[in-house]
Amino acid sequence: MMRPVKLAGDQLIWGEGSLSHLATLEGKKAVIVLGGKSMQKAGFVDKVKDYLNQAGIESVVFEGVEPDPHLSTVKRGAEFMLQENPDWIIGMGGGSVMDAAKCMWVFYEHPELTKLEDFMRPNKVPPLRKKAKYCCIPSTSGSASEVSRSIVITDDETHCKVGIGDMEMMPDVAIVDPLITSTMPKHITAETGMDAMTHAIEALTSTRAHFLSDVLAKYAFKEIYEYLPKAYDEGSNLEYREHMANAAMTAGLAFTNVSLGLVHSFAQTLGGMYVLPHGLGDAIILPYIIEFNYADPRSKQIYDELARSIGKTDLAQAVRELNDRLGIPRTVAEALDTTEDEYMGRLSEIAIGALKDGCTKTAPIIPPQSTMEELAKLIYLGK
Repeated sequence: MMRPVKLAGDQLIWGEGSLSHLATLEGKKAVIVLGGKSMQKAGFVDKVKDYLNQAGIESVVFEGVEPDPHLSTVKRGAEFMLQENPDWIIGMGGGSVMDAAKCMWVFYEHPELTKLEDFMRPNKVPPLRKKAKYCCIPSTSGSASEVSRSIVITDDETHCKVGIGDMEMMPDVAIVDPLITSTMPKHITAETGMDAMTHAIEALTSTRAHFLSDVLAKYAFKEIYEYLPKAYDEGSNLEYREHMANAAMTAGLAFTNVSLGLVHSFAQTLGGMYVLPHGLGDAIILPYIIEFNYADPRSKQIYDELARSIGKTDLAQAVRELNDRLGIPRTVAEALDTTEDEYMGRLSEIAIGALKDGCTKTAPIIPPQSTMEELAKLIYLGK
């Protein structure tokens, strides 16, 4: 039976100038969660504070969320919120920042929770919004955390990435302003864009896919294929940035309702074990999993249809050519700072981790561990 569909939270606003929507919020105090200094240097934090001030909302900043955010950082953020007592939490940045702020929200609302396992399956995320609502402002066009029920947080002790998905964590307000994404450097544009591309493709082949998710994912795929190279070449072009921002959001609306597949399972596992940016991992791994999934007749039909829609005959090859165009390496070996012997010695660990990842449950083919090890070897060596 199909699961209920939820398309974003209470308000979803997009387009140039949509940041001004903050001035319409009702509340008393907001905590703005940030990563590094890029949003401040570009003047966007001051703009956010100004709009909040117009709404009569006091604001304070919590900064320092790292890529692949750690639980310890989330806990520090939640403690900060308990001291400040906000009724709005605003996550402004890439997927890591938005995920971290989302997780801070859970711990802030429920200080009795002490660890991620407290609200991981079979447990549920307890009711939120008793203390605060959550607003997302993405600075990248990739993760779509602004319209996602999911978070990925790194456990400090095990260094494993933990994924949790629950509709209770869907942000209440998402503001997708392309002007904010115009500050992205080229390599971040490429990597986050390919993350969005992977969301679209994996949503289509998910075993939970349905009519509405297919409509959203197909549109996102074509937009990303056309506009990602353009945004990569001309980052200051707001038309290209807006197409990418909207496409990434649309892919997010699809995948958060139907989940993903083995590309994300491997990327998240390797991202926990090594220093591998999530979007970069997705981009490298994607063509190999497409080729693997050709063995599934439904997936092959979907891939062939996607290829035809962009004037190609082989989707895996089209993705490789796009990666080449964006300066993305063809193998995991080129992206990881480790030796081949060390990596090959961890094949079973990689395979087991990817099999346990929640995204594997909706993959069109769920292979045994031995095949997962072969796939782990393939994405490393490229052959």
